[in-house]
Amino acid sequence: MAIVISRRIREREFGRAIPEEARRALGRTARIALATAIAGPGLPAGTRLLKAYTTTAKGPRRIVYLLAVEDGDLFLLFYRDKGDPVGANISSKNPSFRTQLRKHLSLLLEDIGRGQVEVLPEY
Repeated sequence: MAIVISRRIREREFGRAIPEEARRALGRTARIALATAIAGPGLPAGTRLLKAYTTTAKGPRRIVYLLAVEDGDLFLLFYRDKGDPVGANISSKNPSFRTQLRKHLSLLLEDIGRGQVEVLPEY
């Protein structure tokens, strides 16, 4: 199992680089058994959305992964503050979440096609 982050999602969620604190938080939450499966429109075949929660020194964070079911790899889609419009309500009932999910899925697929992804080391 790997945590994979596309270049453009990394830039949107973190900027130029992923802070060490966020890397540790991602490592703590990358546990399929501890995450909650959620519904999401337009997912690629063989995938599921998982949401996870963590607390950092900067406050609570909401994390959404796209799970590739067959190999167990997790693709980061969101790393958001609880007060963010997406982070406040991670569900398909939230219009902000649905809109951003479509954008991030598109970015992810394009970056994978271009080979512009980073695989995080396990923590």
